[in-house]
Amino acid sequence: MAVLAPELLEKLACPACEHRPPLRLQGDYLLCDACQRAYPIRDGIPVLLVEEAVPAETVPTAQESQS
Repeated sequence: MAVLAPELLEKLACPACEHRPPLRLQGDYLLCDACQRAYPIRDGIPVLLVEEAVPAETVPTAQESQS
C-alpha cells in the first residue's frame, strides 16, 4: 500500500477532469470520484497520466487487498 503525505494529496487534481476536492488514496492508486479514473502509484510516485489510468471499479478495496 502506497503512502503519500496529506499535504501532497491536497494539491493533486485529476488530470482528466481537474476535479476538486483532491484525489483519494486507495491502495496503490489515486482515485477521482468525479470521472471514476484510478491513477497508479509506482515506487511511491503518483503516475498522473490519463493514458495510465484504469477504471476505478477495477481497483481492489482495502478489504479485498487483505484477502
